[in-house]
Amino acid sequence: MTEGEKYRQTRREAVGTGWALAVLIVFWCLAGFGLAGVEVRFLRLPLWIWAAVGGSWLLALGLVKYLTARVFREMELGEEAGHDDR
Repeated sequence: MTEGEKYRQTRREAVGTGWALAVLIVFWCLAGFGLAGVEVRFLRLPLWIWAAVGGSWLLALGLVKYLTARVFREMELGEEAGHDDR
């Protein structure tokens, strides 16, 4: 893999991670603040706690699974083989 390809892949991974973080933050806000007025309780905890905390955790697991399967690629981080670095 050339240096340019490594740079493009690293940038792709960074952008993908940024989008995943943005999705997670939006979900957390919508689940937490959006459900704050709902009076539904489960195990004596309001629904917004389950949605914001548990839902965000599950969404994060799904996003990591997606990123590792579709965005991230295995690549050598060191110099190319045969390159003498003196």
